Amino acid sequence: MTARQTIATLRRYESRNVMFCEPDGSWPIVWERAKGVHVWDANAKKYLDLTAAFGVAAAGHANANVVKAGQKQMAKLLHAMGDVHPHALKAELARELSRLTFERWSKNLDARRQTPNPITGKVIFSNSGFEAVESALKTAILATSKRGIIAFEGGYHGLGYGALNATHREHFRGPFRSQLREFGHFVPFPVGDEVTSLKSKNKIETPHVVTCKEIELRIRQIFRREKIGAILVEPIQARGGCNVPPREFLPLLRKLCDEHGALLILDEIYTGFGRTGKWFACEHSSVIPDLICLGKALTGGFPLSACVGRADLMDAAWQASNGEAIHTSTFLGHPVGCAMALAQIKEIQRLKLVERSAKLGGHLMELLSTINYQPSTSRGLGLMAGLELNFPGGKPATQLALNAVKKLLHRGYIFLPEGEHGNVIGFTPPLTISKAQLAKAVAELKKVLTTD
Repeated sequence: MTARQTIATLRRYESRNVMFCEPDGSWPIVWERAKGVHVWDANAKKYLDLTAAFGVAAAGHANANVVKAGQKQMAKLLHAMGDVHPHALKAELARELSRLTFERWSKNLDARRQTPNPITGKVIFSNSGFEAVESALKTAILATSKRGIIAFEGGYHGLGYGALNATHREHFRGPFRSQLREFGHFVPFPVGDEVTSLKSKNKIETPHVVTCKEIELRIRQIFRREKIGAILVEPIQARGGCNVPPREFLPLLRKLCDEHGALLILDEIYTGFGRTGKWFACEHSSVIPDLICLGKALTGGFPLSACVGRADLMDAAWQASNGEAIHTSTFLGHPVGCAMALAQIKEIQRLKLVERSAKLGGHLMELLSTINYQPSTSRGLGLMAGLELNFPGGKPATQLALNAVKKLLHRGYIFLPEGEHGNVIGFTPPLTISKAQLAKAVAELKKVLTTD
């Protein structure tokens, strides 16, 4: 099919809520292939990808070793039986995720006497990120017998019916509200001053920034009023607009969970595997969660996610199977996904992409600080950054951001708008991107904004 035929066929046969099309045909493009930091469309036009395809291609699109691992596994064992008859790679990946998370964290913190013995993790595999979140929510109610959770305004945890109770944006929740039990209680998400720069020569009105102290009071009120089994949070909000909280935020949530017998669930589906300059974003504040949700960059391109929890907690929450699991799926721990995940983790280590993300992230923030559009806000950690565009007075410059993203696409750069108002231009490129490529992308963004 040509690009035009592909779009026409999808418009005829796919649910119309999925794909947005500009009436003039200028959006979307049809992807043909991808390699490294580049994408080629069906017309053979080359693009620099500043999204890593929703953060998935951390080690680069079609990383040779990851692809090879997937191909080799497909020829050997294409499918296994989820919760019934296992395969070796599922065991290897579960062990590796335990080592990367709880075992590594407890080992690093032992020197500071925060953990008397090394902690191990146990894993529930699934396919999509929201399923990992729902595994964590099930674990929370089994462990605490408390149905309520505390989540955050601007948070995005997926669109399954369990996860929707914690995804804040009304655009996603509103149409289905009558079928939700709504066990989520929302509080504001704080913004960290140390990672935010407001650039404006003119005095503008800014909304009240909620402090961690105010959030603590709100959370304590909810704990007194409701039966809360968990706090669910993204260490950095991705789709919410690349919102980076103060460093004291996660330690505060850890303290509140410990005081009230609740679990701390970290949604690191977007922020995990080096995206923020650490293996996991919680490491910036040395906080160990009770459960961590992983996905996206886990495999580099295969649908696989994981909920990893402390082994003692998981054993207390989930009874041993008597032959019929109470939580499973047909493709649980898919062998091809496990093979690719193990290869992806090795590539992140081999290429030192965590360290690279930290170094290039500082360079990216310097580049974004040179953009003179007034007023604008740049923020980020590692290679997760955003440029927020507003009008004087604080009104979101949504159309300006959308126009910029569309213009950049036709200049050969793939960006996405983020945030509730779509006025944040996000940067989540493959971690293999170069300084020169980042500089070129930011320079092109500056041109688009100054000529709009």
